Amino acid sequence: MSIVDVPPVRQPRLESVRRRRLDRPTPIGVFGTVITILLACLWAFPIYWAVVTSLKPETQVLAKPPVMLPTTVNIDAYVRVLTTSQIVRWYVNSTVTAVAITLLVVFLCLLAGYAISQLQFPGKNILYWSLLAGFMIPFQALIVPLFVMLADLRWVNSYQGIILPQVIAPITIIVFKQFFDNMPVELRESAVMEGASEWRILFNIFLPVNWGITTALAIVTFIGAWNNFFWPFIITTQEAMMTIPVGITQVTDAFGVQYARTMAIAVLSGLPVALLYLIFQRKVTESIMLTSGLKG
Repeated sequence: MSIVDVPPVRQPRLESVRRRRLDRPTPIGVFGTVITILLACLWAFPIYWAVVTSLKPETQVLAKPPVMLPTTVNIDAYVRVLTTSQIVRWYVNSTVTAVAITLLVVFLCLLAGYAISQLQFPGKNILYWSLLAGFMIPFQALIVPLFVMLADLRWVNSYQGIILPQVIAPITIIVFKQFFDNMPVELRESAVMEGASEWRILFNIFLPVNWGITTALAIVTFIGAWNNFFWPFIITTQEAMMTIPVGITQVTDAFGVQYARTMAIAVLSGLPVALLYLIFQRKVTESIMLTSGLKG
């Protein structure tokens, strides 16, 4: 008696069928895509208009009806800005202050978040609720006392006057605390039993686990410090100490406002932050979700 090989019955490829169904466009999907593209165009149009305006001659900027595309590319506005303003100095000021604020905020908030999450000390709950209350107070309400205090210290028109008030970041402390709260208790207990100090536990155990969150918060802090206009505008009166957002207001001309030059310095001021965002877009989005109370 011989055994006859029966060919296996081919089962329908459910996975491929399901994938084809998912790839098939639906009316709701098409409608959502169209709306998303329209909203993206509306968001990008001011950026496009700023770039185009900076490349137009001043006579073409004021033309009616508006010229959507320049007939000739003119970089005179960029040349004037780079040669007649202190934009290089403003770049240095913005870089120094943004980097210093980022390092101080991340380091101090990391320490504070770890202490409130993992250590036991008197007044811990009071301190935490005070941070939550401080998060609810708008920064504008502190402008007058801060300016008076810094004026008494003679820190007006100084780096420390620009940097120190911006180091206050309760939301960053809260984010760090929430992530340290989710760390396994056994991890810290085993490190303590091995004789590790709190500094070593934080920087050798806790920080590497939360390195992605730390990087995301650092990027968002840097972007916020670079773009901050209100406080540097209040604390600086000398043009040499202004940051890029404040320096934009100083690009004037004896014959009135020069729109091409204003747009040129606006493009130059936003270029570093735009490049930083494009490079670290995923980390920035992750940080925004975390500070909004969402977990990925």
